Amino acid sequence: MAFPTMSAVPRHHPAPMFQRPPAAAPGEKNLTVMLWLVATGFFMQTLDSTIVNTALPSMAASLGESPLRMQSVVIAYSLTMAVMIPVSGWLADTFGTRRVFFSAILVFSLGSLLCANAHTLTQLVAFRVVQGVGGAMLLPVGRLAVLRTFPAERYLPALSFVAIPGLIGPLIGPTLGGWLVKIASWHWIFLINVPVGVAGCIATFYSMPDSRNPAVGRFDLKGYLLLTIGMVAISLSLDGLADLGMQHAAVLVLLILSLACFVAYGLYAVRAPQPIFSLELFRIHTFSVGLLGNLFARIGSGAMPYLIPLLLQVSLGYSAFEAGLMMLPVAAAGMFSKRIITRLITRHGYRKVLLANTIMVGVMMASFALMRDTVPVWVKVVHLALFGGFNSMQFTAMNTLTLKDLGTGGASSGNSLFSLVQMLSMSLGVTVAGALLATFTGMLRTVTPSNTLPAFHATFICVGIITAASAWIFAQLAPEIRSTARKTDPSERA
Repeated sequence: MAFPTMSAVPRHHPAPMFQRPPAAAPGEKNLTVMLWLVATGFFMQTLDSTIVNTALPSMAASLGESPLRMQSVVIAYSLTMAVMIPVSGWLADTFGTRRVFFSAILVFSLGSLLCANAHTLTQLVAFRVVQGVGGAMLLPVGRLAVLRTFPAERYLPALSFVAIPGLIGPLIGPTLGGWLVKIASWHWIFLINVPVGVAGCIATFYSMPDSRNPAVGRFDLKGYLLLTIGMVAISLSLDGLADLGMQHAAVLVLLILSLACFVAYGLYAVRAPQPIFSLELFRIHTFSVGLLGNLFARIGSGAMPYLIPLLLQVSLGYSAFEAGLMMLPVAAAGMFSKRIITRLITRHGYRKVLLANTIMVGVMMASFALMRDTVPVWVKVVHLALFGGFNSMQFTAMNTLTLKDLGTGGASSGNSLFSLVQMLSMSLGVTVAGALLATFTGMLRTVTPSNTLPAFHATFICVGIITAASAWIFAQLAPEIRSTARKTDPSERA
């Protein structure tokens, strides 16, 4: 197999979207292999965040569960990723990029194998946690290895090559998941990771540099535990509401615990010499507004990939593969709309664009309450494409706003906190969607698939309201903020 080169990329011009990796000159073959390795790891990490969505009804039937109670399979993975992100960089600095990346692939592959052999929902959720532990470290550690290996002038083409598979993974995940369910079974959603993982472990051993940071500081364990307990407590409380199997008193206790942990971290971070996330980051207005806006706006965006395939299969009678195909317009429109958003921001500024687009995304989410089996397929396709386009523009605008004013000193910590918030909001989105769906199912006393449609419709309306309401956060921006001041890592654009 011939490896592509990057010799044609001008040194002082931005690399095109589908950039080939740097040339493998004699003695540099391992660098090219490493780029493919990191790109593949990022692809598998992001793919597994959405590939299970279309397979949830099949999993539920196999495990003897209700399809409306399977949200914990998605939550376990994304929440574990959020929890592990802050510690990934420190582990790589302390133990070396090769050792940690090798361990990440090994744990991810082991978790995948265990998931494929799960016999109960509890087992599957536990094994998704194992998978998430490995998956969370693939991109941060791999990206760190690339940055420490390639010279500065080759960062952009190298990171662009690594980033593209990670952007594609979540887009094709639902369709690939539905196809695997059709031709085999849901178990193969996880089993396909195993041979890739074995090859990845071998490639890591021979090609990944084992760089460390001799000046690595002490890990902020106290701050990390406060944040972790807070994130887990709030997710468990909302998931308890979704299952309707937890007493309201227990839910209230968990909510209070999560709030107490976040407040305690804020008080601790003010006094700590080197907190895991410095509160000084929130002095940057665009970062604080962007981060808070991401948290709440992405709750709706995180709920939709879970709700739409479930609606299509449980209430409208689609197969897993058909539901996966129906998600393609979302992905296609999302990729196209990324070309538009930069010009809109340059012309109208972040404030106007995010105010209008956030409300529009909320309206599009709520409009899924109009979807029923009598709606023609072409109307559903247009509906899904419009949602995908507006949602993709929302991601790009929020992400660039959040990171644009981070200086060199705060870039690493700010990017880690931003990644954590992204994964946490995805987890909360599925949790909130599950809780709303369970609540409306109980209120409307739905017992047959045809009767679940009103519960789905009410859930979409609530999710849309939550998203549209987050526009108030972006109203705090100054009207003159227009262009990005910092070149971001391409993997930050998702």
